[in-house]
Amino acid sequence: MCKVFLPHRKEHMENIRNFCIIAHIDHGKSTLADRLLDETQSVSVREKKDQLLDNMDLERERGITIKSHAIQMNYIQDGVAYVLNLIDTPGHVDFSYEVSRSIAACEGALLIVDAAQGIQAQTISNLYLALEHDLEIIPILNKIDLPGANPEEVTDQIVDLLGCAPEDVIPASGKTGIGVPNILRAIIERIPAPTGDPEAPLQALIFDSVYNPFRGIEAYFKVKNGRIRKGDSVKFMNTGKQYHADEIGALKLKQEPKSEISAGDVGYIISGIKEAKEVKVGDTITNVERPADKAISGFEDVKPMVFAGIYPVETEDFEELRNSLEKLQLNDASLIFEPESSAALGFGFRCGFLGMLHMEIIQERLEREFDMTVITTVPNVSYRSFLNSDPDKMVPVNNPSDFPDPSRLNRIQEPFIRAQIITKADYVGAVMNLSIEKRGILKNQVYLTADRVELTFDMPLSEIVFDFYDRLKTISRGYASFDYQPIDYQDSDLVKVDVLINGDPVDALSALIHRSNAFDIGKKMCLKLKELIPRQQFVIAIQAAIGAKIIARETVSALRKDVTAKCYGGDISRKRKLLEKQKAGKKRMKQVGNVEIPQQAFMAVLKLND
Repeated sequence: MCKVFLPHRKEHMENIRNFCIIAHIDHGKSTLADRLLDETQSVSVREKKDQLLDNMDLERERGITIKSHAIQMNYIQDGVAYVLNLIDTPGHVDFSYEVSRSIAACEGALLIVDAAQGIQAQTISNLYLALEHDLEIIPILNKIDLPGANPEEVTDQIVDLLGCAPEDVIPASGKTGIGVPNILRAIIERIPAPTGDPEAPLQALIFDSVYNPFRGIEAYFKVKNGRIRKGDSVKFMNTGKQYHADEIGALKLKQEPKSEISAGDVGYIISGIKEAKEVKVGDTITNVERPADKAISGFEDVKPMVFAGIYPVETEDFEELRNSLEKLQLNDASLIFEPESSAALGFGFRCGFLGMLHMEIIQERLEREFDMTVITTVPNVSYRSFLNSDPDKMVPVNNPSDFPDPSRLNRIQEPFIRAQIITKADYVGAVMNLSIEKRGILKNQVYLTADRVELTFDMPLSEIVFDFYDRLKTISRGYASFDYQPIDYQDSDLVKVDVLINGDPVDALSALIHRSNAFDIGKKMCLKLKELIPRQQFVIAIQAAIGAKIIARETVSALRKDVTAKCYGGDISRKRKLLEKQKAGKKRMKQVGNVEIPQQAFMAVLKLND
């Protein structure tokens, strides 16, 4: 049976527009996306709801976009039908990898700026990502209906940043729908149609994937060259695996199966893939019979910043946790994990995250989507140790339990990074104080404009793991943007701070800390744990120790039942007898009682400055 190759209509490609929405967190991306769906009548009245593309409960509860979401809209302008493929992206710095994936599948971007807040860190960061991929930028001034809006000043900021004309900036309101028709017209007129040869061998970039428990793994792709048909034999170039395209289609609100998807268009493929590791975001799909010469290049690599152990509460759930992490990794390619073990917690995984919010979200998604109750250890980085027995041999220290006995230790090294912080001139002093407090060494200071400064620091990676991002955002009112590159390992005076609960060390709460900060952090950890550990019928001693030396202590007092309430008058010996009996019971209970440490306690170190 021979296949009939239908001539591809060139005008079809000219009527496709692929674009994403980029902005700082909470500047109104998802609300504006809702208005675009309304205007193009892509959603029926029955399906309509706020934050339509944010389909995770977690996204709705927190009011943030965590996953990028693709949807196809059909729109008629001046009697011509257009296909608009929109990708709504996250705004938080921890999810910048999601943004980079979306940008790789687009030719244009809507840059949304809040008329009340102005340009902020992630606006600049995401804009640079888009400009690196030569995207056409359409600036939009959102929330112009707010009482606190300052449209003239913020328009000037956008003009300075982009070098565009003031009339290129489209005033809009996601809430009321002002300016939405102008945005659609600008998308069609300003964003170029996708380029590509529909007759060339198939090259399609996978920019996202999700796990469907009934149908296996669904990969979302953009066709760069060629075309893909239902029933084709396809090959994933990175993994070398071959599959049948059982179903392909368009990403509308509900998936819409199609018989063919051509160059320039976006769609999904279901091919019965069950193994999560067989689909890699950034991979290229090609045809088995007529393969492409090379894969699509230029996809951004993941750069995890925070490492932590994730352990199942029940040891027998280890394999189930592995499967859950693999499925999460499918639609969150920035999650990296490898097996590790702990004396207190058993077998688990050492995971790499883009930041603290990313880590919290992964933990919540494990609990909600996979019903996995997990324990997350204190985040850290990898160190190198050298022992007295062989000073030239490096022994890796991946978590505090691997830390060698100080009497055998020759020296220890920690990873250093070169950090670039771009901020407004008003916040330079506060940013420098924070960086120096985190053991940073100022290397360079450059004024990019009269109001924007780039500061370059060398600092230990371990210092940015804890609360650096949160505090940087706070002191700069969300304006500072941050990037880093690893440089080398340097000798450091590190000590292992253990946490003891009633004399028993809890290795999941241990941390490797610079000696100059150890006493301060030990005290704060004890205070934080005192708040979090619930009171028992007996006294709980919380201690921080370096080796055998206790450096801090807090006590959680016992819950006391009033055993003398029933004594009305009478001899004092009656009351004393009851109190002595209670005292003996509490002493016995302390010997046999277990202290259950809540999950928040394992995250306590991260919130020490709250």
